[in-house]
Amino acid sequence: MNGTFARRASRFALAGCVALTLSACGLFSSDDNRNRPAELTEYPAAVNFSTIWNVSVGSGSGTGFVPVVVNDGVYAATPNGRVGKYDLQTGAERWRADADTRLSAGVGSDGTTTVVAALNGEIIAYDDGGREKWRTRATSNVTIPPIVGYNMVVVRSGDYRIQAFDVNSGERLWNIQRPGPALALQAPSQLAMVEGLIITGLPGGKLLAIDAASGNVQWEGTVASPRGASDLERLTDVVGAPRMVGPLLCAVAYQGRITCFDVTQGGRPLWAKDFSSSSGMDLNERFAFASDQHGGVSAFALQDGASIWKQTALRNRALTAPAILGGALAVGDYDGYVHMLSIGDGKLLGRVSVGGGAVVSPLTSTSRGILVQTGNGDLVMLDAKY
Repeated sequence: MNGTFARRASRFALAGCVALTLSACGLFSSDDNRNRPAELTEYPAAVNFSTIWNVSVGSGSGTGFVPVVVNDGVYAATPNGRVGKYDLQTGAERWRADADTRLSAGVGSDGTTTVVAALNGEIIAYDDGGREKWRTRATSNVTIPPIVGYNMVVVRSGDYRIQAFDVNSGERLWNIQRPGPALALQAPSQLAMVEGLIITGLPGGKLLAIDAASGNVQWEGTVASPRGASDLERLTDVVGAPRMVGPLLCAVAYQGRITCFDVTQGGRPLWAKDFSSSSGMDLNERFAFASDQHGGVSAFALQDGASIWKQTALRNRALTAPAILGGALAVGDYDGYVHMLSIGDGKLLGRVSVGGGAVVSPLTSTSRGILVQTGNGDLVMLDAKY
């Protein structure tokens, strides 16, 4: 990592049945009890859930659809082409638009411009009244939510290109490409913006930091390296969103590792643990939390990677990445449940059904509560009282 990234960061104190997880392809047909979803058991609840609001955005869901909160607005989209903005406190609709095409990912927003991606690789931008601003086309399909900031829109397309477009005109500003593996995981993945840098994971276990202004790669790190003889065995992909706390930048990979880098020391890996996640991770000032591909949730000490606890009561329930809310973690599952776990020891604190089928979109922690995009295209804001 060069000095520019270190200075900036320190100031900031996939295909076929490979979608989601390989093991999920046969999860419910296997006679092997090891692959069956854990039954939900009764236990004394320490968290009381209530639904603050519930609105319908459109229909359908997918790994590329993640609601975005900017100030007092919630932006969301669904595969049937619906895009909308909703009040964070009440869920009241501010505006709604119809892209008039099927969508593959969304949304990205900076509170002024909101962007979605269509199945044909088209990138569509709206102003903050829901009026279309422009349409342009990426070099291939986009299944990861765009991000908006620094007067640009950035997408990562299926041909392993990261492309930036002018936020006002849609004109292409720059694009870079990295070689990709024969197989890639279609899992929940997100880009991140960090003080003028675009942070993205890539299939093959790489993590890139790109200067937003120029498109030049500032740093490239290895979260995990492919291992094995076949393409399937070597399938490794950074999943979820790269997370940063202080000088530490962390990411997790499928069939790989969870790794934290110290960006003030040239991007030196601080620690790494063998781990396989198909959904992602979250951080606070003390711990790193991640869901593994078998439905376990683990906590690691942020400074050295020491194992703190592991909760396996939700095994094989196809969990989302954890989302931190106060002293608890929230995860969604394949059956429309949201579960709360203690940050300190992983103990189950409570659960609630939001309905609508599998929760595949990452949960979002907000000042109002936990925001869930359900499998049928609803947005649900949950309050969790201890």
